[in-house]
Amino acid sequence: MASSAHNEHHLPNPYGTITAPPPTPSIQPNPLSSSDAAAADVLSRLLHRLPPNLSLPTRRSPPPTTSPPLISFSDPNPTLLTNLLSASSQLGFFQLTHHSIPSQLAHSAESDSLSLFNLPHDQKQLFFPKNWPHGYDGDDDEDNGGTGDSFCFDSSCSTESTELSLASLGEFAREMERVGLEVIGALSCAVGFENPVREDLSRVCSLMWVSEGTTGNKPAMSGKFYPFIVGLQYQIRCQKYSLLSDSGWVSVSPQVDSVLVTLGDIAQVWSNGKLKKVRGRPVPSLKDGNDTRCISMSLLLTLPIDSTVSTIIPGLVAGGGEEDEINRDDGGRVDIIGEVRVFNSFPFEDYAWRVYHERLLLKDPLDRHRV
Repeated sequence: MASSAHNEHHLPNPYGTITAPPPTPSIQPNPLSSSDAAAADVLSRLLHRLPPNLSLPTRRSPPPTTSPPLISFSDPNPTLLTNLLSASSQLGFFQLTHHSIPSQLAHSAESDSLSLFNLPHDQKQLFFPKNWPHGYDGDDDEDNGGTGDSFCFDSSCSTESTELSLASLGEFAREMERVGLEVIGALSCAVGFENPVREDLSRVCSLMWVSEGTTGNKPAMSGKFYPFIVGLQYQIRCQKYSLLSDSGWVSVSPQVDSVLVTLGDIAQVWSNGKLKKVRGRPVPSLKDGNDTRCISMSLLLTLPIDSTVSTIIPGLVAGGGEEDEINRDDGGRVDIIGEVRVFNSFPFEDYAWRVYHERLLLKDPLDRHRV
């Protein structure tokens, strides 16, 4: 009779027979500690018991493309302000229709912009000297987070060359500026902050940012941010854009001849956090294998360099450790009226320099100024 020690009992294996690996010679050194070896042994047994047809998770797909909310300047005032407040407080971007910018002017401005990128590199530097943030920026070293060629102008779009005319680009920038001022005025009514440009236009300034992108370039969002109140980008043709909003990356496709409006960090501070924001300029989304040149023309309404950024909602009270502005009656009772301030004031120049020169994709630069 065979000894019971020679009887082998096996549990059924639904995934087929698994052959154990050959034994490791005892003289071979074990580089793992006892705890590491035990963990590795458990993992090995688990992997051997996985079904052969098990599929691993695939890479997360890009966010679906959405159409930004439509805001029309032709709507009656109550409807306009209601729609504007909804889009601005929930998303921080929208597409504007029934504006005053002619389509032909946008195409002419794009032709002017194309002529800039056709210039030799030395002429770009000569005609548009760097005077931060204005001038030509040819930082195309991708190992250092380069963003490709770009030009930054004021609203006049002037050049030091008498042979190079940017008349259409300058007119386009001024028309975009006018629309941007209208947006700020409507936002002030919808949200309830004081309109700083109602009587003094010198309290804001414009930057016309012209960039070229192709499939081989990294997105312009990898660097060269600049703080702004509102950003405007005319939709010349059917084109998708990527935006970095407060809720993460968003893919949008505005209607042709609409203006994609994005609210910036300054608008968020002005509104005491009521408005959502978009960081940086919209990034054109180009298909793989498409070598078509893509010119991006973004107008940023921003602040003069010597400004102070502060909330302009009336009736705010201090918070976050600062002494509240309160009223006391004769009985010593404290009466606090108004909402609590959520941002401290800060110099615009220091903030703009940091946002422009540092890589701030992973961290909101406004965080350090929150109360």
